[in-house]
Amino acid sequence: MTTNADPEPLRDPETGLLPLRLIGDDVLMAKAAEVTVFDDALARLVDEMFRTMYGAPGVGLAGPQVGVGLRVFTWDCAGSKGHICNPVLETVPGELQDDDEGCLSVPGLYYPTARAMEARISGVDCDGNPVHEEGRALLARCFQHETDHLDGRLYISRLGGRTLKQANKEMKDADWWGTYVKPVNEVPPATDPDAPPTD
Repeated sequence: MTTNADPEPLRDPETGLLPLRLIGDDVLMAKAAEVTVFDDALARLVDEMFRTMYGAPGVGLAGPQVGVGLRVFTWDCAGSKGHICNPVLETVPGELQDDDEGCLSVPGLYYPTARAMEARISGVDCDGNPVHEEGRALLARCFQHETDHLDGRLYISRLGGRTLKQANKEMKDADWWGTYVKPVNEVPPATDPDAPPTD
């Protein structure tokens, strides 16, 4: 039987949710493999990624963030919800945004990160059907952020100067520093309504 090359992800035995991988885990630094098999296991992974994303809580989640080195991500952001396998990202030249960005793999820290204001993704869903989405502002940021994950890149690597220096200090001071796996609760905890969304 042919399967996607990645091993089965770890699951919390009580909730069935997928623990998050944090900065420092090798899976976050490697380019993810193309999805080649569209089967029940892939559909289950997508469903678990949605549940994990909501439990975290976040607005996007990529396969490597749950220890799965496959080119798949989910999102529920700015009125748009979906998932995509093997995405091709196209950014629209011109207008940029420089809002704060966060990441479930770098929990609790947010930094201004330059991104294109508009972006498009194309690929397929877990059944192999075509997916084409366009986004502006936050949704465009989400598409760019999640595609970065599939290429082994965290948003922290897009920072520079004093912001990068601050990020490095705050990460090393964080209580999770040196821990590479973080469990996710089934029910999302209360969040600060003024905090930026986390991908």
